[in-house]
Amino acid sequence: MSMLTPPGMGGKYRITGDVYPRMRRPHRRRRIILATASAVVVLGAAGWGTLQLVDVFSGNEGTKAAAGKQTDCKPAPTATPTPVALPKPAQITVNVYNATPRSGLAKATADELKKRGFTIGKIGNAPADYDKKVPGAGLLLGAPAATKGAFAVLGTQLPGTTTKTDTRATTDVDLIIGTAFKTLSPKTTADAALVALTKPAPVPTGKC
Repeated sequence: MSMLTPPGMGGKYRITGDVYPRMRRPHRRRRIILATASAVVVLGAAGWGTLQLVDVFSGNEGTKAAAGKQTDCKPAPTATPTPVALPKPAQITVNVYNATPRSGLAKATADELKKRGFTIGKIGNAPADYDKKVPGAGLLLGAPAATKGAFAVLGTQLPGTTTKTDTRATTDVDLIIGTAFKTLSPKTTADAALVALTKPAPVPTGKC
């Protein structure tokens, strides 16, 4: 009889050998499996969220949106501007005055303007108020109405001129030659400037 067998307990109740029954917890393995699966899910969700944040802060989303916008962008249509109504050179009477110490400038300039279609009025030395007092290439002087066309047309022949209005009631315009004057613009250059003045370039009406 084994020492572990209580007195009076024999037969089938006797415990023999060195193997004893073990008490197991049947739910322990299930809990381990569930805990592992939950951890995997949590880690996966955290990784996905981190990836999304990286995309946002790195500008990937903005880049994709910009790329899509560029793909959908179409060339903006252009609008043809209305031609500007300006007087013809023949409709402008120009008085040419010389405000420099150099002689002959008024006559030579008037002759060239006449060849280019302008109507020539008076020719001579500048009035005392302007004689040797025009530092630039020239001064255009006329009535306020001249600012609406005559100044611009005549200005294509001599870049760098300044303009001034007075109280005259006539439509003629004075060209007072200044000390910085050298020569009129080449005719081809002046003609191109006049065309650009009367026919502005088309302007885009929208943006992508």
